[in-house]
Amino acid sequence: MASNRLMDPIGKLMGLRYKSHPWHGVDIGKDAPQVITCFIEMVPTDTVKYEVDKVTGYLKIDRPQKYSNVVPALYGFIPQTYSGKNVAKFCMEKTGKKDIKGDGDPIDICILTEKDIVHGDILVMARPLGGFRMIDGNESDDKLVAVLNNDALYQDYKDISDLPHLVVDRMKHYFLTYKDLPGNPRDVEITDVFSKEDAFEIITRSQKDYQQRFENLENILSSV
Repeated sequence: MASNRLMDPIGKLMGLRYKSHPWHGVDIGKDAPQVITCFIEMVPTDTVKYEVDKVTGYLKIDRPQKYSNVVPALYGFIPQTYSGKNVAKFCMEKTGKKDIKGDGDPIDICILTEKDIVHGDILVMARPLGGFRMIDGNESDDKLVAVLNNDALYQDYKDISDLPHLVVDRMKHYFLTYKDLPGNPRDVEITDVFSKEDAFEIITRSQKDYQQRFENLENILSSV
């Protein structure tokens, strides 16, 4: 991938004066997709669901959790990614389903670590291991699974198939239930668990989708 010109030099100067938007103003990292920068919205101790407000970049409360289940790892998204037509096409290729579209959000990611990280609104470096191919209605809503880079407990895990089944099952259960709301059933399914190669492909495609969706953003920022 080409270098992130949003960060050089105008983005860096703006970052010194203003808070960088976690979706648009943070670089995914020079070693992507093998090692990526991630923005954390939620941690396992959170009892409400936080998410980034796409306009302001600040964390907001989305909704209280309906049940006692909590996110089983750090949860957030990959900056400067977008689930658009290239991501949706990959989903259709892998599932054989038709008429799938991207959900229009950055790519979600769940990050395992042995450390107690007590709040979100932070950046971490992570290594993707794979993920869940999740479809919400007719929208591709992939959930990547990663480990905190250089984490002492998880550093030897190279692929999602290396993780204990219980860890994978807990994350899968969370993603299948966290969108449930009273009187509002959701048509959500996980078609399969995919490897790190598919995770890398999704990241690469989502970067391309991001560039196409926000192709004028750099020019806008450069003219500020």
